[in-house]
Amino acid sequence: MKAVRLEGVGSIALREVGKPSAGPDDLLVRIEACGVCGTDRHLFHGEFPCTPPVTLGHEFSGIVEAIGTAVSGFSVGDRVTGDPNIACRRCPHCHAGRINLCHDLVAIGIRRDGGFAEYVVLPQKQAFPLPKDLKPTHGAFCEPLGCCLHGVDLAQIRPGSSVAVLGGGVIGLLTMQLARLAGATTIILSTRQASRRALAEELGATATVDPTARDIIDTVVGASGLMPGGVDVVFECAGVRETVEQSMRLAKAGGTVVIVGVMPQGMKAEFEPFDLLFRELRVLGSFLNPFTHRRAADLIASGAIEIDKLISRQV
Repeated sequence: MKAVRLEGVGSIALREVGKPSAGPDDLLVRIEACGVCGTDRHLFHGEFPCTPPVTLGHEFSGIVEAIGTAVSGFSVGDRVTGDPNIACRRCPHCHAGRINLCHDLVAIGIRRDGGFAEYVVLPQKQAFPLPKDLKPTHGAFCEPLGCCLHGVDLAQIRPGSSVAVLGGGVIGLLTMQLARLAGATTIILSTRQASRRALAEELGATATVDPTARDIIDTVVGASGLMPGGVDVVFECAGVRETVEQSMRLAKAGGTVVIVGVMPQGMKAEFEPFDLLFRELRVLGSFLNPFTHRRAADLIASGAIEIDKLISRQV
C-alpha cells in the first residue's frame, strides 16, 4: 500500500509499504479521510518529539475492513474514527484519570504508523463508531475537536462569559464554536486573514480583529475597546510567541488563559510574573483530548459544529 512517511527532520516521502494486519484486539481500518494538522508541520521541522521513520496522520476516519479475534462491538463495514493517543492505563497519571499525561503515551501518526496511508491498525479501545451516512471528512475532525473540547472544559465557561480566541485556523474556529455552545455571549476572534475573520463572524463571533491593522490590546481591553478591562477567558490557538504573550494581557483580573496552540519545542515567551500574581490570572495548558473523543464524535454527528467551511482543500 502507499503511505506518506516521515523519514527524518525535513524528509517526507510517498512510499510503498506492506499492508498491516490486525492483531487480536485491533481493527484494520481502510482510511477514507485524514486531516493535515499543524502538529504534522512541527514533526516535519523537528519541533515536536516523534520516532521516525513513521507514517504520519493522526486525524482520520475510515471503514473497518478486518477485526481481531478478541474484538467485540465492531463489525466489518463499520465507519469509525480513531483516538490516536494510546495511554498505558498503568502509570500514576493514568490511575489519576489524566491519561493525556501518560508516562508511556504512544500516539498513532507520531510514534506508530498513522492515517496518511491506505490502511491503519487501530486498537479497539481507541475506536469510536460513526453514522454510516456521515461524511468521511467530518469523521476526520473528531480528533482536533476533542482537543478543543478539553481546552473548553478546562476554561469552565459560564453562560454570559466573554471570550477571546487568538488564531483563526481550524483549532481557533472549532474552539470559538464550542465557546458559543458553552454559553459565551461575547466572542472576539483575532487573526490576520480577512477570509478567516469573515468566516468567524459567520460562525458566531460577535467581533473580529486584525492584529496587523491595530494594537490588539488597546482594541480589545482598552478604555474604549470591545471589552474594557479584559475578557473572562482567552484561548491561545495560534502557537506563536506573539499571541501567547498577548493572551495574558487580554484576560481580565481573575480571568483564565488556556494555551491550546502548539509552540515549537524550545521556543520561549515573555510574561510578567507580577502581573499574573497581582491580577490573579489562571493560566492553563491544554494537552490532547482526554476522554473527549466520544463527545467530539457525537457533536459532529449531531451537526452542531460547522465542518465543511473549515476544509481548505482536499487531495
